[in-house]
Amino acid sequence: MIKPPSEDPPSSRRAPVAFAYEDEAPQTGTDSKSPRKPGSFGNDIVLTADEDDPFINPEKDIPSIPVAIPRKRGTSFAKIAFGAFGVLFSLAFGLWTDSLIRNLFSRADWLGYSALAALAIGVLAVIAIAVRETAGMMRLAAVQTIKAEAEAAILETRPAKARALVKHLETLLSAKPDTAKGRATLKAAENDIIDAPHLVALAERELLGPLDRQARGLIVNASKRVSIVTAVSPRAIVDLLYVLYESARLIRAMADLYGGRPGTLGMMRLMRDVLAHLAVTGSIAVGDSVVQQVLGHGLASKLSARLGEGVINGLMTARIGIAAMDLCRPLAFRALKRPGIGDFIGDLTPSMTQRDKNA
Repeated sequence: MIKPPSEDPPSSRRAPVAFAYEDEAPQTGTDSKSPRKPGSFGNDIVLTADEDDPFINPEKDIPSIPVAIPRKRGTSFAKIAFGAFGVLFSLAFGLWTDSLIRNLFSRADWLGYSALAALAIGVLAVIAIAVRETAGMMRLAAVQTIKAEAEAAILETRPAKARALVKHLETLLSAKPDTAKGRATLKAAENDIIDAPHLVALAERELLGPLDRQARGLIVNASKRVSIVTAVSPRAIVDLLYVLYESARLIRAMADLYGGRPGTLGMMRLMRDVLAHLAVTGSIAVGDSVVQQVLGHGLASKLSARLGEGVINGLMTARIGIAAMDLCRPLAFRALKRPGIGDFIGDLTPSMTQRDKNA
């Protein structure tokens, strides 16, 4: 008799085993204890590296901007035409004034004498304005002359030209109280330094170092004011007018600081040189690298759109201040470091820079 196959006894059955998987499938739900990591929104966004980020490392400067230099002056057809029409206008005004005074004398003597007195006062005022403007232009020319003399003196082996240059620089800055200590130091070391480059470098550190610190303060304050005003102003025209106003104030203050003290015509020339420099190097040449670093750092996620625009306008004002500093400074930057845009980023966004450092 054949027995049907029987089932295995319960004791011989294999017990169930649990297997652990290392790579579990991602959960669709949201766990409050393990928040979801942020994902990528595209491959077209490039973040700035930490070592190159000016907000994390404000002392790290961006690529240096070109040095602003005065434009070359020369004769042009526009100047010839302006001079010719100016002479013609002066003759016409003289004939009209002569005819007016004669007619007044024919009516009454006191009217004629009154007109002569008014004419004399006007002529004296015009002469005073001409003298003031000429003196301002001469001061600006003296600054550029000292800068050219410094370039020539550095190449000389004898210190004669360098010592004459230092004398000219001391005369130009003699009215600045902050240079008194530097002038005393140069006087004490007058016969100790015979190397022309070292003498020029000492003059730059002692005489222009204190003024450079004041110039940086002027740029920082102007940039902060522009940043705040343009961030809260309701109209773009207000932003433009205020930026022009602060730029003009900054250029004049920079010229006064370094001994230029220009008049109206000199101020117009300085502003034209600054604008010409910005036009050549690019008006947004804060430049594109700064804007990319600001946006790449995620400024839009930390600041409002208006405040971010204020920061950019503040950097543009700092750019104008650096160009004015190049034009008004009697010596080119050699012994001292030339400021850059990166030196002012931390001043315009101090809280964000500090937060990034603490993170």
